[in-house]
Amino acid sequence: MQMLQTIREILATPAILVGFIVLVGLVLQKKPVDHVIKGTVTALVGFVMLSVGSEFLQNGALKDFGELFQYDFHIQGVIPNMEVVSAFGIQEYATTVSEMMILGMAVNLLLAKFGPRPYIFLTGHHTLYMASLLTVVLYAGEMSGWQILITGSLLLGALMTYLPAMMQKEMVRVTGNDRIALGHFSIVGYLIAAKVGALMGENKTEQQQTEQCEAAETKKKSAEDVKFPAKLSFMRDSTVGIFLVMTVIFLLLTGLAVHGINLAELDISYKSGGYQNWIIYAVIQGAKFSVGIYIILAGVRLIIAEIVPAFKGIAAKIVPDAKPAVDCPVLFSYAPNAAMIGFLMSFLGGIVTMACLIGMNAVRGDLLLPVIVPGVAAHFFCGGSAGVFANARGGLKGCLVGAFVHGIILSLLALAVMPVIGNLNLSGTSFSDSDFCIVGIIIGNLGTLCSGYVMLALSVLGVAAPVIWEKIKK
Repeated sequence: MQMLQTIREILATPAILVGFIVLVGLVLQKKPVDHVIKGTVTALVGFVMLSVGSEFLQNGALKDFGELFQYDFHIQGVIPNMEVVSAFGIQEYATTVSEMMILGMAVNLLLAKFGPRPYIFLTGHHTLYMASLLTVVLYAGEMSGWQILITGSLLLGALMTYLPAMMQKEMVRVTGNDRIALGHFSIVGYLIAAKVGALMGENKTEQQQTEQCEAAETKKKSAEDVKFPAKLSFMRDSTVGIFLVMTVIFLLLTGLAVHGINLAELDISYKSGGYQNWIIYAVIQGAKFSVGIYIILAGVRLIIAEIVPAFKGIAAKIVPDAKPAVDCPVLFSYAPNAAMIGFLMSFLGGIVTMACLIGMNAVRGDLLLPVIVPGVAAHFFCGGSAGVFANARGGLKGCLVGAFVHGIILSLLALAVMPVIGNLNLSGTSFSDSDFCIVGIIIGNLGTLCSGYVMLALSVLGVAAPVIWEKIKK
């Protein structure tokens, strides 16, 4: 039992998982001991840096940003948050979630080895969140415990394998190579943003040509090609640009909040930071935001530098042609301008959707639909990534429009998935990323309509169908 608990903790800790993958890859390549130690530790430290940067943002500047926005506009609604809603699911069904996560990862490895899509999903926290979602929605149906575990594990493994494959062509456009895949359960939202971005491309005829011609398309104006006047050349530094943009935003939000109220009444870091001037507070928050992004990018560079070479060992010994599917912040280093624009436009799309929901409720005179307040973390990470993909397809205009549409989709899906997670008795939160919501809507509704054996059969079909189809094609 103690050994099983240790294995669960290893698999549920992304940094340890990534370090272990690098360790195995380097050992299989028969690298020297010093090389193995250096590569393993570097990958582990890089992932911890990424996690620290993400946590620093979510618990600091992003948290304050969300609370200031909510206070300024007097809105109490549903704020989609992956961590909170998943924590409720894990607390309610801890054993099933843990077992489903382990079995789902095993299914992912088997499919990568024997199936047509050799992608190994390395984003451990998203694996845990998806296991939590599947457990919650399957328990809402009439299924026994063993049926839930097997059905959910098969579905989880299939999602971990086939969703990165769906996104790989877009990943090649962004990274310029086929070495890594995207292991982030917001694939459908990214694909829609990319398709919308393509429609905004400056050369429409090239988009109708062959895939090879599309990959060579370079004439459209990219968000990364924005030319600043010589006196503004410092804006080319992403750290400086992010600091300036977020400082302006915090000045606006804090200025609205401080008008007629003492900021110390808000539950934000201003309260314990000892700041007496709201302008100083806003500047520091802009700097903290920029620091968080810098830490994330530094961590990503460390991870990629070790995990890609290490994966050659796994590809050669265990899973031929395997590709690591890694977390979305890896994209930010390829197009930092597009990521920032994507965040802002996605957040704007969420604000527009929120305004429409408020308007609908006002017309009715009662609460017709819950009001989805834009979740800053979701729009930052998912919206920023959507902006990168849309920019790769349609340049600057594609980035603007694609990320905006993505923001609307996030809010609508968060609203649509709420009924199927109602057995958690949640109030004020929901799942956010697109794949979680879509899987929850589909599996949740099927689970209430179909028996446990039918759901089990459907999960087997979902795992086997792509493999069978590939065999038929060959």
